[in-house]
Amino acid sequence: MPGRIKVWNYVLSRPLRLAAQALALTGLVAGTAAFASFDKSVDLTVDGQTSTVHAFGGTVADVLADQGISVGEHDIVSPSPKARVDDGDDVVVRFGRQLHVNRDGQQRDYWTTALTVDEAIAQLGLRAEGARLSVSRSQAVGRQGLDLDLATAKDIRLVVGGTSSTQTTYALTVGELLAERRLNLGRLDFLSAPASTPLSDGMTVRLDRVEQRRVSKSVDVKFPTTKKESGSLDKGQTRVDRKGVAGRARITYLVTVVNGQPAGQQALQRDVTREPVAQVVLVGTREPSTTLPSGGDGLNWAALAQCESGGNPRAVNPAGYYGLYQFSLATWQRVGGTGNPIDASPAEQLKRAQILYARAGASQWGCGAHLYD
Repeated sequence: MPGRIKVWNYVLSRPLRLAAQALALTGLVAGTAAFASFDKSVDLTVDGQTSTVHAFGGTVADVLADQGISVGEHDIVSPSPKARVDDGDDVVVRFGRQLHVNRDGQQRDYWTTALTVDEAIAQLGLRAEGARLSVSRSQAVGRQGLDLDLATAKDIRLVVGGTSSTQTTYALTVGELLAERRLNLGRLDFLSAPASTPLSDGMTVRLDRVEQRRVSKSVDVKFPTTKKESGSLDKGQTRVDRKGVAGRARITYLVTVVNGQPAGQQALQRDVTREPVAQVVLVGTREPSTTLPSGGDGLNWAALAQCESGGNPRAVNPAGYYGLYQFSLATWQRVGGTGNPIDASPAEQLKRAQILYARAGASQWGCGAHLYD
């Protein structure tokens, strides 16, 4: 019947609806539970900055992937990217930074996860006690890296112009040391090492001050000697006919002075201000007489000469006596002789001997008794 069919359909459909609703509710609860099991709250610290993030997945790598964080070989992740992560866990990420360190002129590159210069120095074990840095120790090290100059204190022996002192410096090179001490390098100055030479503790740097000066002074110019033959002199005899006179010249020198002391000179110019006068010497050409001159006064002058000098007109006694009759120069001059007796002819020597005899007698000679032979 039509009415009975509707009631029956109603009675049958209600339990089915309740079952369907129960099944749907069970699925909803199960789905919610499953969703809750994958959603985790994690404290993520990246380069010191902490934030709480919600992430799906079971590992640290999943958390990082959810946050769009990619790590490389120089980065640090704790725990390991493969480690399981649970709700409430902490994950720490430190990105690597490249530090370009110039230590006293020596360049070296490092990788560090430190966030500040001071932390990086400690992490890398760089000896920097008392060192001078190109940036503040609190300077942040960005992910792009940082250039760092690190200069240690060095005791340098500095010798300037001959004066030595010990200097403590942070300069990296010889040139920086000179600039630091406000020492200018002159055109001729000598530096013991090139300006680009790195400094090291205990090193000696020498700066010699060099200058050049022009100096002029007057000097004598030696006179030349010319010889002229003379028939009035025996062979082997000479006599100055004209005395020479020295000239004068002005010489300009380039004098090199190192640290205030002369170190050498070079003659640049020579100007003669007075010409020298040549000395003329007469040279005898006459054949000497083989016989001793006779005095013509009855005295035996030949015997005296033979005893005094062996008859040699040019005889020289080391005691200071000269010629046939062994005159001293003083006695020779007192009887009118000039120059040296050995330069006079035998006749001239006899003449002066006779004058001496007339004044003082034969006692003037040790051999004077031979005058009476």
